[in-house]
Amino acid sequence: MTPTPPHHEPDAPRDLVGIGIGPFNLSLAALAHPLPELDTVFYEQRPGFDWHPGLLIDGARIQVPFLADLVTLVDPTSPWTFLNYLKSRERLFPFYFAERFHIQRAEYDAYCRWVAENLPGLHFGHQVDAVRWNPERDLFEVDFTQLDPDGEAEALGRTYTRNIVLGVGTEPHLPEPLKPLVEATGVPVIHAADYLAHRDAFQRAEHVTVVGTGQSGAEIFLDLLRTRPPGREGLHWLGRTEAFAPMEYSKLGLEHFTPDYAHYFHALPEAERDRLVTSQWQLHKGIDADTIAAIHDELYQRTLHGGWPDAVLTPGVRVRTAGRVATTKVELHLEHIEQNTRSRLTTDAVILATGYRERPLDRILAGLDPYLRRDSRERPRIDEQFRLVLDPSVTGTLYVQNAERHTHGVGTPDLGLAAWRSATILNTLTQKDPYPLPPRTAFTTFGLDPRPQIPAARQAPTLTPLTEGR
Repeated sequence: MTPTPPHHEPDAPRDLVGIGIGPFNLSLAALAHPLPELDTVFYEQRPGFDWHPGLLIDGARIQVPFLADLVTLVDPTSPWTFLNYLKSRERLFPFYFAERFHIQRAEYDAYCRWVAENLPGLHFGHQVDAVRWNPERDLFEVDFTQLDPDGEAEALGRTYTRNIVLGVGTEPHLPEPLKPLVEATGVPVIHAADYLAHRDAFQRAEHVTVVGTGQSGAEIFLDLLRTRPPGREGLHWLGRTEAFAPMEYSKLGLEHFTPDYAHYFHALPEAERDRLVTSQWQLHKGIDADTIAAIHDELYQRTLHGGWPDAVLTPGVRVRTAGRVATTKVELHLEHIEQNTRSRLTTDAVILATGYRERPLDRILAGLDPYLRRDSRERPRIDEQFRLVLDPSVTGTLYVQNAERHTHGVGTPDLGLAAWRSATILNTLTQKDPYPLPPRTAFTTFGLDPRPQIPAARQAPTLTPLTEGR
């Protein structure tokens, strides 16, 4: 299935170096694989593919259909589709009868691991230390450290390349009042990213507080609730949003996650883009309606014999400060945003489902800082084809994946746009359009366009009829 990669001379420049191997760069590597004209390599610091391991809770599902795999939406004939993964595992018929459009997180993680284990050109255990532009060779220099299985430095290396794609992903966001407690040793305050590693200890805690009213917070609250005895749940769930709001999942609402909307958003003025990013939280930070229903069903079940569960759900609350009390407990100082009232909550453990933020690019791009062009808020400028805007003296190209929400909008971290963005990058890079993309992807016309583009109907290929005797 996997062809033998061509021999590469050590000092010969690559066509493309990928930094980071999460789902987005894995998508790019999978779509680049059949293009013989491209010499690519991808580096990842971790020892293997690892997708949010702390949130692979039993039964938790990804919030996009299985068609939003690494490749299908631009090349359904690719050997790296989710359906081909199922076939390779002899699970295609069970999946067919399961009738699941949205798969479990653990299953998506297993699919990506299968791709990562079989796709050539991926180098795990390689930490990229610096990226520089070499004007004498008209190439980028990528310095890396090869790590041993324990994460210790084993060897240093350098790769030259004409183009780079950054896919370094996101990192857990820790609210400032709680950051010292998370970083302290032995304090029962963790980010949701580490939930499964501490799940047993948190289930034994007498009282647990979950901070964050998005999907991760809901899944963790439900998981804890299901394991605790009726009447002795000892759970508190709070967050800043004004409600435990469902995610916008109407069919036209979902068209904000189309290439059409990304093009529209990119053309807006910077100030308008910034306003939209903060106002569209329910498109991606709300809770799946089925998860909300499951939580309500579980709480309702606990009232059947009288009484109410010992669970408090309070939206519209922010944590002002936090500290330790009585050596083993945590005290949260809370403020209700609408009431402008304050209170204290003492708890045994805290789980911060406070989301993720784009990982800063400044460290890895420090050597390119003189060449970077920035917007009014000192963020990198990114063109419509996901290229960082650089000084004209740099003839190479630097692409980004999942670092362009300020320029491309709410769909930036969405798995459903992974294949399209990868195809856009490869089409731009090769200038051959190996992956033809549709001119229109939404029924909605974003903006005042008196004549929205209506692509011409495509004619089905003419088939040669079979004749008798053939």
